[in-house]
Amino acid sequence: MSPDWDVVGYVISSDYRTDVLHRLDDGPATPTQIADDVDISVTHVSRALRSLRERGLVELLVPEERRKGRVYGITSLGRETWELIESKDLAE
Repeated sequence: MSPDWDVVGYVISSDYRTDVLHRLDDGPATPTQIADDVDISVTHVSRALRSLRERGLVELLVPEERRKGRVYGITSLGRETWELIESKDLAE
């Protein structure tokens, strides 16, 4: 399958999306854990997660109804996208 450069461009056009996807490539995490690990606010993390999820790059690993302890993980599309970003040295 050829890379989706539109998706790659979408991710790298935001440092927040790039940071969040990079962090989730290391393993599942809650928004608070991500914010602490990459040193950005939970508000920015939540916004990045929402947009990455809309593109099918990350997924919620717990039931949708859960308000606390919402754990997110990277999807196979997200991992492929991140690997492409890393291999082409496109992350800031």
